[in-house]
Amino acid sequence: MKRIPALLLALTLSLSACGDGASTGQGGELSGGVTALGSTSMERVMGVLAEQFGIDHDGVMVSVEGGGSGAGVEAAAVGAADIGLSSRRLKDSERAKGLTETLLALDGIAVIVHADNPVSELTVEQIAAIYIGESVNWVQVGGQDGAVACVGREAGSGTREGFESITKTEDACLLHQELTSTGAVVEAVRGNAQANGYASLASVEGQEGIKAITVDGVVCSEETVRDGSYAIQRPFVLVTGDVAALSPQARAFFDWATSPAAAELIRAAGAVPVVE
Repeated sequence: MKRIPALLLALTLSLSACGDGASTGQGGELSGGVTALGSTSMERVMGVLAEQFGIDHDGVMVSVEGGGSGAGVEAAAVGAADIGLSSRRLKDSERAKGLTETLLALDGIAVIVHADNPVSELTVEQIAAIYIGESVNWVQVGGQDGAVACVGREAGSGTREGFESITKTEDACLLHQELTSTGAVVEAVRGNAQANGYASLASVEGQEGIKAITVDGVVCSEETVRDGSYAIQRPFVLVTGDVAALSPQARAFFDWATSPAAAELIRAAGAVPVVE
């Protein structure tokens, strides 16, 4: 039997079932908790949505937790979370468990370097060569002499799967650091002048000490992600079992988050809404 990660087991034991405690107060007002767990790249977007929903429905607490896309899918499958968060599409084996994906937004995966690195543009092929160890010095891609330090995400990360599938580097990346969150990748690149990494557009915008390079001459932005001209992008997906079986408060949050009413909040958080 596949072991459930400790975080998911703890959630399962504490919640028993995500619908427990679901209720509507007097006059049909929503109350209770909603748990969304998974992709750390989605935490910023989901945090903004959770905060606004809590303001609009002060009897509801929406809890957003990280752990990675794989953990989010598993949490939805075993009932440890109302909504799983995944920055990749579901696999056929996951759909076979009765899981459903709902596209919330699109996100560019920005390729980042230290702010002092003179390299400002790479092709997808050059990025791949760096990550598989064919280009090991920045001189080889137009930079200054110095060994490249590749930073990436852990196995099971939706960001990593998206990046590797597009650059065609699956199971071939040679990483100097393998980190478990988007924020950790940003900090690692910020702290090493020779480093490069990849992170969600939503997590890179406005950050000091790093810069996002153009890929094949295209900047990573909302416009280029939406029109498909930026090559390295992936979906932000809400993963559920039977949506009809969600608690009243979880269903209300899900319906609102995937409606046009949430589009501006999603955009403000740095992602690209798919419903306007």
